[in-house]
Amino acid sequence: MAQTRTLTIAGSRGDQLAARLDMPDGDPRAVALTAHQFSGGNAGPAVSCIARSFNEQSVAVLSLHVAGNGLDGEKPDGGNLSSVIEDLAIVADQLRISVAAPSIVIGHSSAGAAALALASQIPEARAVVAIATSAAASSQAPGAQASAGAHGHEALRRGLLVLHSPEDEVVGIGQARAIFEAASGPRAFISLDGADHRLSRPADAGYAAGVMAAWAARYLPSSAGPDGGPAPARAARHEVVVTESDARPYGQRITAGGHHLTADEPAAFGGADSGPGPYDLLLAALGACTAITVRMYADRKGWGLRHTTVRLRHERVHATDCAGCETPTSLLDHIQRELTFDGDLSDEQRARLLAIAEHCPVHRTLRAGAQVSTTEST
Repeated sequence: MAQTRTLTIAGSRGDQLAARLDMPDGDPRAVALTAHQFSGGNAGPAVSCIARSFNEQSVAVLSLHVAGNGLDGEKPDGGNLSSVIEDLAIVADQLRISVAAPSIVIGHSSAGAAALALASQIPEARAVVAIATSAAASSQAPGAQASAGAHGHEALRRGLLVLHSPEDEVVGIGQARAIFEAASGPRAFISLDGADHRLSRPADAGYAAGVMAAWAARYLPSSAGPDGGPAPARAARHEVVVTESDARPYGQRITAGGHHLTADEPAAFGGADSGPGPYDLLLAALGACTAITVRMYADRKGWGLRHTTVRLRHERVHATDCAGCETPTSLLDHIQRELTFDGDLSDEQRARLLAIAEHCPVHRTLRAGAQVSTTEST
């Protein structure tokens, strides 16, 4: 079930920004960042409709209400606009850490100018939406000439959607045309017939939200995968799903529950080196299991273990070079594991931790040899 949280974020000038985060059911496949002056603020119909439409596509939405202060018209205060851009950059950075960087940036009214300017500063942003936005405000955005060219948005290569009402009495429809014609990348225009500037009527808000979500779907990272390949299949709990990526010829995307990894072969073996190799991941699994097992035991005993480092190497060796190996083949896989314990430990405790490391579950699986059954899914 989707979840809504109210957030307070410290702005660029020390003020407190009112934000709303709507998370979809399950792990979000992308994030949309919205800066707006909609009727009703973060509790108004427009924000609710946008959040619902994007949540249905497993997209999280962070909505930031921008106070008027001269921004809600065709003659914005340049200083305030600069502050809004800085605030959006702060929010985008926090999203990058807590959820994911915004793939879609949405701006309403003169905050749309801030969204257009910010999109060029977010490498992960794939599309930007301008709703009832003033072209004049966009041209006054700090850095507009450097980032967008002499015509305001000439260099904006991300997908652009412009929504505007012919009946907008605050920002004229001609402003939308100017923004649209200045853009040189993929672009689309939708007329919000009968809507007012703030999308105060639920029907208008719902229509605009549905159009945005449907249009943005083609730009979402998960619709084409983070690397442009097919969308990775969702992995159920205790299941790992591996699909080929566009890091040809050997790149792979790995989904483990809600976590995403990559794998590849190194360039020396014809790969694109877009991720660790399969044996590197095997060593990582053994190393992580070893460190976790040691940590659990030391904590249970109350020992002063501060930190454990595990170093592992894999090689193919002749059986005669491996003391204690029991195999009829001439070559076998040998994993060398080296542990470093940092802490106030006695010699007896260190020896015990080394012995415990031998009993980590992944080690036991490797030592016993796992049976793998293979079938074809239809």
